[in-house]
Amino acid sequence: MKTNKIIPCLWFNADGGTISKIVAYYKTIFGNEFSEGAIIPLGETPGGHTEMCEVQIFGQKYSLMSTATAHHPLNDAISFAINCADQNEIDKYWNYFTREGEESQCGWCIDKYGLRWQIIPADMEELMNRPNAFEVMMKQRKIIIEEYFN
Repeated sequence: MKTNKIIPCLWFNADGGTISKIVAYYKTIFGNEFSEGAIIPLGETPGGHTEMCEVQIFGQKYSLMSTATAHHPLNDAISFAINCADQNEIDKYWNYFTREGEESQCGWCIDKYGLRWQIIPADMEELMNRPNAFEVMMKQRKIIIEEYFN
């Protein structure tokens, strides 16, 4: 994997501290845009069994860590936006993350591991310049592009 100067690290809690199910979950949705390195067992830590794995999603490197017991749960202080080409791509990510996660509003959702996502069209700035765009967005959970044109 290419070397990044700064690598975001995401700390998860998983059954037994194993990270393989977390890696598989994200690999399923990101497909060819996802690659993973070797799983590195860190052994017993204050959080129980711990493992790490470096991954790349859309060319950006991340370090994923999983412990057996929760330490600091993921929250709204960190989130990722996915700029989607069209409604089909919005639906793909939204439906995957909310299937076992939860919906919020304005394109925000939380996946089953607690990671926050904003699933938006790549031209969201352009859509927000349309009349009544703010009111449309505030009524939406998942972004429905067509509603900005009504």
